[in-house]
Amino acid sequence: MATFLISGSYTDQGIRNIKEAPKRLQGARELAKKLGIDFKIYLTSGKSDLFVIAETANPESIPRFNLAIAAMGNVRTRTVRAWPEAEMMKMISELP
Repeated sequence: MATFLISGSYTDQGIRNIKEAPKRLQGARELAKKLGIDFKIYLTSGKSDLFVIAETANPESIPRFNLAIAAMGNVRTRTVRAWPEAEMMKMISELP
């Protein structure tokens, strides 16, 4: 499984319509399921409003998910791929 860390910030539209967030989250969950993505979402403080930990066997599904979410106009996202410690150590041990 590939892991991705997604930080999100509400757009002006997203924060104006914040009371619709539970409905939007349900839609995001349905889309994620359709794309084979499992995620946990957290409300955060600081530079980002939301933080998502997403896992999938199909890494190509993450940009599709992010683009579909962004097209709705409520959240802007920033995404990074994450590797667990064991995989990181393996990569380091294989350095030339």
